[in-house]
Amino acid sequence: MLSFRTWQLGLKSLFLHPMRSALTVLGIFIGVASVIWLLAIGEGISQKAQQQIEELGAENIIVRSIEPPDEGSSMRSIKAFGVKRVEHLLLSSTIPTVVEALPIREVPYKFVNTGNANAKPVDGRLVGCTPDYAMVTRLEIDRGHFLTSREVDSRATVCVIAGSLAAKLFPSDDPINQQVFLPELKEYYKIVGVLKYKMATAAIGGSFAGQDFSNDVYIPITTMQQRIGDTITKMGGGSFSAKEYQLSQVTVRVDDVENVPKTAKLVEATLMSREPGRQDISIVVPYELLEQAKATKLMFMMFMGLIAAISLIVGGIGIMNIMLATVTERTREIGIRRALGAKRGDIVRQFLVETIVLSVVGGITGILGGIVCPLFINLSLKIVENGFPELYARLPEVAKELEPQIVLLSIPLAFCISVLVGIVFGIYPAFRAAKMDPIEALRHE
Repeated sequence: MLSFRTWQLGLKSLFLHPMRSALTVLGIFIGVASVIWLLAIGEGISQKAQQQIEELGAENIIVRSIEPPDEGSSMRSIKAFGVKRVEHLLLSSTIPTVVEALPIREVPYKFVNTGNANAKPVDGRLVGCTPDYAMVTRLEIDRGHFLTSREVDSRATVCVIAGSLAAKLFPSDDPINQQVFLPELKEYYKIVGVLKYKMATAAIGGSFAGQDFSNDVYIPITTMQQRIGDTITKMGGGSFSAKEYQLSQVTVRVDDVENVPKTAKLVEATLMSREPGRQDISIVVPYELLEQAKATKLMFMMFMGLIAAISLIVGGIGIMNIMLATVTERTREIGIRRALGAKRGDIVRQFLVETIVLSVVGGITGILGGIVCPLFINLSLKIVENGFPELYARLPEVAKELEPQIVLLSIPLAFCISVLVGIVFGIYPAFRAAKMDPIEALRHE
């Protein structure tokens, strides 16, 4: 057992060289803080990625239409591609595990507030959908209501607009019951609802493109089919191009998450049965992406932890170096203590106490430094945003939206490792001091 007197002597010895002790503690501090920081940053990035995937719905299977590249086709031909309405009906009626299949069609257009003569057109996205679209994409109503089944069945010329677009088109008016004009189509749509702001989703690897909801206008998909049709044409400068796609996306809802993998295979088999190897669609399974993200998170956290552990080992080497120097400096003191009756075990305990104290102090300060990671990151981003706006604009979105999450397990883990490192790297200097010959030690100058 270590007596109080042993601890007292150990602390007193460290205070004889405060600068050296502080630098040794700094090594452990950096190691412990880096463990907490790296794991917190890794956890924050991982949670953000998983959140984006979860927003797609773990019970959903997403079939997206992809426009194939031009392969020497005539500039005046109509390019047809993507998911067809008959395929949408086939998915919802032939696969027993499918609860419903939601059809979606997206077309880029310009929108204008006809009540404002000075208003400029705003580029946005016209989205034809059903009432369940809001639930699937987690859209929240701010004012009015989302599209209803009656409006879809009657092919009503009504719309729901994103909050950001409403602020641009109607900066000082209430947009409810006003009209949005599409100059390219010469179409008017009555606004029945305004949505709350929804943050854009980032692209998920190469599987799913990012989605920006800020300038969306939502109309019944039946209205879009009747009034806009399936063919989008562009003319100008003597050129003509046209593309035909019936649906931009079909979101298939499965009855149980456990049935998602096998349902995904059935969906793929159904869509590929008529045209094997087709390149105009992609099938995204958020459940599989989520499982991959969790596995990647584990590997990423292990890698980050390994890097941080190296910092702790470097700190431990610093402890060993300082303690070996201390043994050399205190050779005469060791000889006197041995001559006065101190045993080898007493010398070992004395030097181990000093290394443990260094490790504990470094570990505690490292924990305090690690806990401030989220605050420091957020403050740094605010400073960069306000003081260096151009630099902030060039930062990737993952850096702008970074929110470190402290991994609670990392705090006791880092502390225990720091103490263990101190003991391991302090054993050799302690035993070296204990093995000194008392007579030779007394002769040392």
